[in-house]
Amino acid sequence: MPGGSEPQSAGGGARELLLLRHAKSSWKSAASSDHARPLAKRGRRDAPRIGQWLHARGLTPGWVVSSPALRARQTTDAVAAALGLAHETLRFDERVYLADDAQLLQVLADCPPVARVLVVGHNPGLDQLLQYLCGTGLPHTDKGKLLTTAALARLAMPPDWHQLKPECARLLALIRPRELESGA
Repeated sequence: MPGGSEPQSAGGGARELLLLRHAKSSWKSAASSDHARPLAKRGRRDAPRIGQWLHARGLTPGWVVSSPALRARQTTDAVAAALGLAHETLRFDERVYLADDAQLLQVLADCPPVARVLVVGHNPGLDQLLQYLCGTGLPHTDKGKLLTTAALARLAMPPDWHQLKPECARLLALIRPRELESGA
């Protein structure tokens, strides 16, 4: 739905969820709070690359909900630009900022029934949500991490998101920026 502002309905069919952890932020900035921390140089490089990966595969979300924290907002804006999404398609929801899995489940329950939703947020909540939805056996890094900064999880979801049960989703892909560098 590049450039459009109305969410596309999924009808009664399959739905997808895209979980994106914000890109690398700067701990050395002069930000007055955690909420105001901007992206670091690496984050400004990685965020559009994830958007380009989505664009190349035709994985345009019909609904985007993001934490309003600056680092998440900058990640969302970069991905949206790479996808050609209109700013009107983006929702910045304070409930996503540092949310746990229970809060994120409520955010998902409030999403319209579009075919694909992108949530941009933070850890540990996104990791918790991914594990709740998909169960164990998820691909961790050598250092034991799941969603590194700017990592994107693509999940096949049930049609109704009002009462999501544990292990109701299936992981379709987990993309980390370093893997894109190596050509994966």
